[in-house]
Amino acid sequence: MIKQSIRRRIVAIAVALVILMVATSALSMVMVERVGHLLDELTARYIPANAHLTRINNLSLERAIALRRMVIAKMQEPPDEMGYKARKELYDAKDAEVDSEAQAARKLINAIIDDTGTPSDNAALARIDSRIDTLISDTRRDLRQASGALISELDARDFAAVRRSLAQADYLRDELDQKIDAVRTDMVKVSYGAIATIRSEQNQAVLISAIVTALAAIVGLIFANLVSGGIIRSVRQLLAGTRAVEAGNLDQSIDVTTEDEIGQLAAGFNRMVLQLRDNERVRETFGKYIDPRVVEGLINNPTLTAAEGQRRVMTVLFCDLKGFTSLSEGMTPQGLVKVMNRYLSIMSEPIRTHRGIIDKYIGDGIMAYWGPPFVGEADHARFACLAAMEMIERIATLRREIPELLGVRGTPMENCDLRIGVATGEALVGSIGSDVMMSYTVMGDVVNLASRLEGANKLYGTRNLVSERTITATGGTFEVREVDRIVVAGHTHSEVVFEMLGSKGELTPQQVSSRDRYLEGLAAYRERRWDDALRALNASLEAMPDDGPSLALLQRVESLKANPPSQDWDGSWHIEK
Repeated sequence: MIKQSIRRRIVAIAVALVILMVATSALSMVMVERVGHLLDELTARYIPANAHLTRINNLSLERAIALRRMVIAKMQEPPDEMGYKARKELYDAKDAEVDSEAQAARKLINAIIDDTGTPSDNAALARIDSRIDTLISDTRRDLRQASGALISELDARDFAAVRRSLAQADYLRDELDQKIDAVRTDMVKVSYGAIATIRSEQNQAVLISAIVTALAAIVGLIFANLVSGGIIRSVRQLLAGTRAVEAGNLDQSIDVTTEDEIGQLAAGFNRMVLQLRDNERVRETFGKYIDPRVVEGLINNPTLTAAEGQRRVMTVLFCDLKGFTSLSEGMTPQGLVKVMNRYLSIMSEPIRTHRGIIDKYIGDGIMAYWGPPFVGEADHARFACLAAMEMIERIATLRREIPELLGVRGTPMENCDLRIGVATGEALVGSIGSDVMMSYTVMGDVVNLASRLEGANKLYGTRNLVSERTITATGGTFEVREVDRIVVAGHTHSEVVFEMLGSKGELTPQQVSSRDRYLEGLAAYRERRWDDALRALNASLEAMPDDGPSLALLQRVESLKANPPSQDWDGSWHIEK
């Protein structure tokens, strides 16, 4: 295309200038043919070689994602064997594609070296070819060995070894990616050199033509400048566009005004910028989702973005800083921000460690949830309770760090405490939001119950209250006690709520005694045996003098003893807030 197009222009000049332009036309044709050959090589070899190297990077990332999905499929309970097999096939296919892309890049590079008709930096190209060969033969061999060991460990379900091998595979893959990036950078430099050579050849052609045609009057100069100027403008546009993209400006585009190979090069540049822009848009979309597992779930299963949502059994946790308003009085805005940031960081870590999804921060409150597709149905209640217990343990850490954050001791914030509510039940799960911002969240009665339980801690002087369904699902992992049977606002039926006291078998004798006496008092309270209830609750307080539930129930029993309830009273306590 370019040879024919430029030849037509030069022939037109030759016809117009007759004999004086014949020599100029012949010389210009030779120069243009040489430039055309250089452009052919740039379009057919340099740019495709760069594209092959870029695809090697993309394939490396796709293989890493497939490998992680294989690990996830195997670590599920029960293992997703069909999913594992499908991702294993994808993993192997991408491995073959990496070899194919590398060989294709080397073939193009060797074709450039073998072409003696174009001035190329053959030494630099030979070094790039050797480095690609080393990457394929050595670095990828090590990566294959590490990945093979990981797959063997997956098949053996040795997950501890899998984690070590996965870290080793990630390290080798990062090393491979860095080396490929270095090769791509060198290839881009060589490509820039080829573009500079094209410009030099073009300038030379223009200069010679201008000198020879100076005798052919001003018309010859105008035509020569039109021909050469069009080519130079196109190359300068490409160079300016390349520099703009290198600087991060992805809004750059080049007007395609011809159908020759410069026009094709400009069109290819525009397609490359469009692809980079699409990649940036994907990253911006991922930025809407806070938790990486939400992003991974949306990638693995695009149906999660559907607006309809799904009904699933989930466990929801609400956490709130006790007395935050009064504790924060007198604090400077800067100090309050420091404390809040540290508090949210400390309390968020156990949630993430135990595979929870932080849904949102509400002032000093945290809402989190567990459940499919991020946690198996058999485990989400246990993980939520483990997170709650660890959050309670970290109160001491928060109290200890507050003076260091504020630079002063004796502030009310040093007496901060937590209230946590945990509930398990059916919820609506799905992507909810606007066209600009989406949130993958949960809604339903279980969310309301968890929030009410968090607030109910105020009445019982407890740090945590957990629904009966949650405790049942944990399978006896924790030492618990039944606190009461309550009816929260918005409910017409009662809920039995529990307090987690610690891990199984880790209670002190005083805690065991207090719990047993409290349960005796609770049973007597429900049977309207007020004197027996008072004796049992007082005995509980002798073992644990500051036991909040015992104090709360003791006060209630004394009130009911003085003012007995109606005959239809079933022992449930109504909580309006």
